[in-house]
Amino acid sequence: MTQPVIRVVGLGKSYETAAGLFPALRGVDLEIRPGEYIAIMGPSGSGKSTFMNLLGCLDTPSTGDYFLAGENVGQMDKDALAILRNRTLGFVFQGFNLLPRMSLQDNVALPLVYAGTDKEARRSAAREMLDKVGLGQYAESLPSRISGGQQQRVAIARALVNKPQLILADEPTGNLDSHTSEEIMRLFGELNAEGITIVLVTHEPDIAAHCKRQVKFLDGEIVSDHLTGAAA
Repeated sequence: MTQPVIRVVGLGKSYETAAGLFPALRGVDLEIRPGEYIAIMGPSGSGKSTFMNLLGCLDTPSTGDYFLAGENVGQMDKDALAILRNRTLGFVFQGFNLLPRMSLQDNVALPLVYAGTDKEARRSAAREMLDKVGLGQYAESLPSRISGGQQQRVAIARALVNKPQLILADEPTGNLDSHTSEEIMRLFGELNAEGITIVLVTHEPDIAAHCKRQVKFLDGEIVSDHLTGAAA
């Protein structure tokens, strides 16, 4: 059996508030295997965003262990963790997070700058990924010159440029109309069919219906975890 790309054991996260300690996550256990396509669901305050931040190593758990590609994240030093994140994870956010004064090509190449890739290799890889999402002809354009759906495609190209094992997408269709959302989800389906693992946070059932597995959170705990029968 293949090793999980993500495994969390007893994962908990609490925050200090004026009213005392608030447990946002309560002892979560979950495995995600290579090639899965998962929707993380739940109402506001359910813990799904906290869980996603922990998976992306953007926050640290209060309790429990997180294994990413077989490595115990909590036992890694800062530099080793940065290398693992850059090699393993690609991020897609609701707000696109493109730098407005940089061309689309340079935005896509940013993860390769952090990886120390030389300029020509960066430009070539960025152009390849823009072509993959259907936007190669806009490589030299600024983000302001393209639509919101196209900006999200650029963000997906940026997430792919390091050829990660796993894409984490946080409400990736939250700022898009329904037609554009369907286009983005079709692209995610194509990427998953190529073998990329996708973990997507959404509160929209029609978006989650595209995924092959749905994990629902409530009050910091997983309350359901089931396969959907959705095609890639």
